[in-house]
Amino acid sequence: MRAWRDRALSVRHLGEVGYPEALELQARLVGRRRRGEVPDTLLLLQHPHVVTIGSAGGDRHLLLPRRELAERGIGLFETGRGGDVTYHGPGQVVGYPILDLKPDRRDLHAYLRSLEAVLIDALATLGIPADRDETATGVWVEGAKVAAIGIRVSSGWITSHGFALNVATDLSYFGVIVPCGLEERPVTSVERILGSEVAPAALHQAIAGAMVREFGYGRADDS
Repeated sequence: MRAWRDRALSVRHLGEVGYPEALELQARLVGRRRRGEVPDTLLLLQHPHVVTIGSAGGDRHLLLPRRELAERGIGLFETGRGGDVTYHGPGQVVGYPILDLKPDRRDLHAYLRSLEAVLIDALATLGIPADRDETATGVWVEGAKVAAIGIRVSSGWITSHGFALNVATDLSYFGVIVPCGLEERPVTSVERILGSEVAPAALHQAIAGAMVREFGYGRADDS
């Protein structure tokens, strides 16, 4: 893993970013990472209310017509990531790792498992015993999903998209979809688990530290 120990992970804290702007930023960074112009980068942000549909999804898992979503101020985007349908909004920590998986992490299944491990590690710093579910991607606490994961890997093994961790999320918004296409599987949040208020930004350092440990970076550089 020396190739990773010699790298620094650039961590960018962006606040609230519109979904189209985040897609554009990721596309630019993927190109720059492929050309070696920027280091591996982790974007940490929040989105306004938005539903996104991955490559495995479709309107069948929308519980409201598209027109009604728009009337409620909920954006809707079909995107190039894997996975089904999910919700993003205030109170989440959304993470978009733009990583070059070469030379020794060219395994999509292993990369997904690593992202799960990062979030499990970060939640452990709050005393939350999160785990995997062998039947479904994501991170779970007592059978409820606390984090969704959907990735894209482009030519040159450069990653984009990533994860959404529910921290102080208004979970009622998940009622407009079948989250990740999983019927009768509840969602939860860090605040619901702990029974107390938690600022999403409070998880940023824990997530960055877990990324460094899981991927073997030499350090994280914040910006």
